[in-house]
Amino acid sequence: MDERLELVTGPPALEEYLRLRAVSGLSPKRPDQGSAVLTGSWSFCHVREAGSGEVVAMGRTIGDGGWYFHLADIATDPRFQRRGLGRRVVGWLLDDILARAPREAYVTLLADAPGRRLYESLGFVPSAPASVGMVWRPQT
Repeated sequence: MDERLELVTGPPALEEYLRLRAVSGLSPKRPDQGSAVLTGSWSFCHVREAGSGEVVAMGRTIGDGGWYFHLADIATDPRFQRRGLGRRVVGWLLDDILARAPREAYVTLLADAPGRRLYESLGFVPSAPASVGMVWRPQT
């Protein structure tokens, strides 16, 4: 990783979290949603540019601390993509699970098309047909 970029353990500031989700193509979130994310995640890391302090990549783990862990919010600012930051973030999250979670943790993620090659290169495999990711959207 470029020496001008620093991996930081913990979540970014709320404004940076919301901005990075938006610029990286993830669905925008409201401040109340983001606040809960920053305090309710099992682990979090982000990459910050040394000079400006700007957050340029991030990722987090949602988990129960027992056996189930889910990687989420893996995002890199488009200006900083193709530099290995996503690999660095996911690698840190997986290393953290290995270090702190009980043996045989079950780790999942939802892989959007742009990230599939990265996740596969790190050992993730499709869960289908044994299981298929699904989403529930309550009708309002």
